[in-house]
Amino acid sequence: MLNLLIMAWVIFIIAFIVMALSTILGKKKISDREKLSPFECGFNPMNSSRLPFSIRFFLIAIIFLIFDVEIALILPMILTLKSSNLLIWTYTNFIFILILIIGLFHEWNQGSLNWTF
Repeated sequence: MLNLLIMAWVIFIIAFIVMALSTILGKKKISDREKLSPFECGFNPMNSSRLPFSIRFFLIAIIFLIFDVEIALILPMILTLKSSNLLIWTYTNFIFILILIIGLFHEWNQGSLNWTF
């Protein structure tokens, strides 16, 4: 028990020394407003951060994320084909793809997939 306590203290001291050294050695000497501000996807950080952006771009990005996650869910289904009942596997995949197609038609009818502005 004593060895465990000593080892915990040694680890704590080493971690504290490493954090203190990184704080001392990693301190930036030059303070530049542009370098200290966060990078925001190509927007100029010297201007106001309240610049308007396209809502259509945001909607297309959300739709892309939805269909990207869908691919991540479909690919493992191929691996489960061998170890599952074929009829249940087929129904499950059919329902999943049907839900995705219904969502795609809904987005299409709402006009979210139109690229013209």
